[in-house]
Amino acid sequence: MNRSEILARYDAEMRADPPADPGVRIERTPEIVRAVGRYNCIVYSDLGRVDAGAAIADQAAHFIALGDDVEWKVYDHDLPLDLGKRLGMAGFVADEPETLMAFDLANELHAGPLPPDIDVKRVVDPQGLADLIAVNAATWDHGDPSMYEAFSQRLLDPTLGLFVGYAGGRPVAAARLEMPQHRSFAGLWGGCTVPDQRRRGIFRAIVAARAREALARGFRYLNVDAAASSRPILQRLGFVALTGVTGWKLNAPKP
Repeated sequence: MNRSEILARYDAEMRADPPADPGVRIERTPEIVRAVGRYNCIVYSDLGRVDAGAAIADQAAHFIALGDDVEWKVYDHDLPLDLGKRLGMAGFVADEPETLMAFDLANELHAGPLPPDIDVKRVVDPQGLADLIAVNAATWDHGDPSMYEAFSQRLLDPTLGLFVGYAGGRPVAAARLEMPQHRSFAGLWGGCTVPDQRRRGIFRAIVAARAREALARGFRYLNVDAAASSRPILQRLGFVALTGVTGWKLNAPKP
């Protein structure tokens, strides 16, 4: 796997020309690509040949004038290389850093033996969606009512796969697979396991289920923004690190 080539392909397919996302529109300037609507995010920037400070101030002023929060996704190879520092000086606050990782589906996933009592199912009905939301609530200690609204209309959407892992019929893990049309990459998102079921291999099982789905749909790569806790597991599965990624958030003042 040529990491630099895969990263360049990811930048071109997923950042400079982001796939359609329900409830989101894409806006472009010569140096910036931003998603606006259901969420606001600057997904791509190339400020190496312009006044980066002025560009950052312009984006901040734009969202503050709208009264909207925004996240700026900064990848370690983005220019200028001190982009994160400049965002911090402009009032953006960094989330925990993550690692963009990829897996080539032409290879075999090193999932190893999986728990025999775990059954991973694709969500196809409201009950499955309720189970996914219940897992998230149990994992993060809160419910997120927006999840039902976001996913209930997409259960038959071929670009989305929702998965729940069950232990003895109890929902204990959940995850999402985004499969954008006309792209090489299928994205792993939202993986979580309830605390009392961790370290049993359920994370590996739900990654393997999504890998099978993506391969069957003709995708070449999986991508994931991996937290520090999941990066070692993903490396053992065969994922490789491409670059670091940090979300920098700016909260607009509320009236």
